[in-house]
Amino acid sequence: MPSKLDQLKAMTTVVADTGDLDAIRSFKPVDATTNPSLLLKAAQMPDYASLVEEAIIWGLSHNSLTSEIADRLVINFGVEISGIVPGRVSTEVDADLSFDVEGTVAKARSIIAAYDKRGVGRERILIKIAATWEGAQAAKILQAEGVDCNMTLIFSLAQAVACADAGAFLVSPFVGRILDWHIKAEGKTYTAESDPGVLSVRQIYNYYKAYGVQTVVMGASFRNTGEIEALAGCDRLTISPQLLDELAKDSGDLPRRLDPQTAAAPAPARLSLDEKTFRFILNEDAMATEKLAEGIRVFARDLRLLRELVSKRLQAAA
Repeated sequence: MPSKLDQLKAMTTVVADTGDLDAIRSFKPVDATTNPSLLLKAAQMPDYASLVEEAIIWGLSHNSLTSEIADRLVINFGVEISGIVPGRVSTEVDADLSFDVEGTVAKARSIIAAYDKRGVGRERILIKIAATWEGAQAAKILQAEGVDCNMTLIFSLAQAVACADAGAFLVSPFVGRILDWHIKAEGKTYTAESDPGVLSVRQIYNYYKAYGVQTVVMGASFRNTGEIEALAGCDRLTISPQLLDELAKDSGDLPRRLDPQTAAAPAPARLSLDEKTFRFILNEDAMATEKLAEGIRVFARDLRLLRELVSKRLQAAA
């Protein structure tokens, strides 16, 4: 019998959630996603020292700011990944722009322009944006310009609906982080079938299919393969190398759990969101509010650490 990874690939687009180029080559995903935390880790790996060095040399020759050199490094990884995967590469807008519509749009445009200069067209890139109200409004502008967006840090149906209303190409519900919150808050253990993160993705998937929403659902942030197996059939799943390896070594049967033909019954209640309604619904959801804020803080922190790493390398090279 084929491995569970091969079975999963037959029903779901598998995306690698890593900045590790060797892992991407090994598991042959269709797409790959990165974020500041993953890139910070990858930038400190000896195998990728050349990508860091190129950014430093480029920065010195252009008399660039540290932030510009860090941006160059991010694009370096993205360009390398685009040469490995046949599909899309997700690149994140600075987390400190999560509540800034104009700033997010400007940054996204600069990312697309930087890739274009390196020969990677916008059809290969997804711009990752935190799923705040402002992030959704930025995505609406970008999607109208032909820039596809991956709305990240999704913890609630309200966020997913706001992003779909904006015409976002893809949403990334964070399964494991939802589970983390519930374990800490309630002190309970969960099976894959009762896992709150799994149930959240299924709710979003069912809502989208019920109302003909074209936005792609991509489960993310998994803690174990049980969560992944419980979402087999989801549009896309972005998975860490460790869990990809576990799936590749498991030859058990993997039944389909999500199917667009049956997902819409019974149809969830439709949400009508303006800014005030969105903010109130999100505020009423303690888990989503806390995990969204925490996620933005962590990504902002790791972006600062990436820039500090670049600054130290820059000083050493000067």
